[in-house]
Amino acid sequence: MRVAFAGTPEFALPALTALDAQHELVGVLTQPDRPSGRGRRLTPSAVKVAAAACQLPVMQPLTLRSEAALAELAAWRPDVLVVVAYGLLLPHEVLALPRLGCVNIHASLLPRWRGAAPIERAILAGDTETGVSIMQMDAGLDTGPLLQQRSIRIRADHTGGSLRTELAALGAAALLEALSGLEAGTLRARPQPQQGVTYASRIAKAEARIDWTRDAPSIERQVRAFNPRPVAETILDGEQLRIFAAHAAADGTSSSGANLLEHEGKRREPGSIIAIRAGSLLVQCGLGCLAVTEVQRPGRRPVSMRDFAHGLALAGGHLG
Repeated sequence: MRVAFAGTPEFALPALTALDAQHELVGVLTQPDRPSGRGRRLTPSAVKVAAAACQLPVMQPLTLRSEAALAELAAWRPDVLVVVAYGLLLPHEVLALPRLGCVNIHASLLPRWRGAAPIERAILAGDTETGVSIMQMDAGLDTGPLLQQRSIRIRADHTGGSLRTELAALGAAALLEALSGLEAGTLRARPQPQQGVTYASRIAKAEARIDWTRDAPSIERQVRAFNPRPVAETILDGEQLRIFAAHAAADGTSSSGANLLEHEGKRREPGSIIAIRAGSLLVQCGLGCLAVTEVQRPGRRPVSMRDFAHGLALAGGHLG
């Protein structure tokens, strides 16, 4: 089958690789090179780098509404256009161009978490399950009929990054199965359920700042969801402190069972540093206690709390 591909970040690479192995990839659409790093040098997308290595034709239009972009895409004569985290809306002319339409991998069990940040939103909400949906695209925001779904359990150790990696591989496998069914005419799309619709809005940088008045489990999910980006953060001694790993301390107690949330008969203020125990910085939350285990100061690399706290008098201090 002649397949055109549209994608941009690393999440799209397993699907691109799988398609290149089993189908005729006729061309790749990806976002234009963007400034990146401290030097703000123009940097190609992960998909562009992979496509160049495979010697595939690459287009990087600013918009798919131009006559030139539409003409070049039509010249590829794709049977299907596969879209994975591309970053541009597809106009009606593009949706109608391939014989078998446009097929999308979305990183949630639709209709839950339509939108830009389904992986982070699922972790933040405390969902116990997520997955991938292979969808026939229409003009709406992730509203198209479903071809295939695969689910995965969200573990307590999943971060946004690790869950994204697993879903990318799961999506590539589900995509190949769906395309085989489409090509054979044995797979029929089914409308999404009307119940259970939620929206995963884009992550705002301000959401990374920790509010210590919240409960410890929700702050733990914030830390996990925002690793590796944008990374949860707080303030220590007037300086940003990024938190890469943390977990809610069970019942707010130490390993010996001693109550860590009370001090001289008074409840500590949220953000108070209670102690450093077993390589963890124990911080009072609005409800419960958070054990912080990996952090990063500005201009430094991430380090374990054991290394960070060496020689520092942190107990009795305050975060936020």
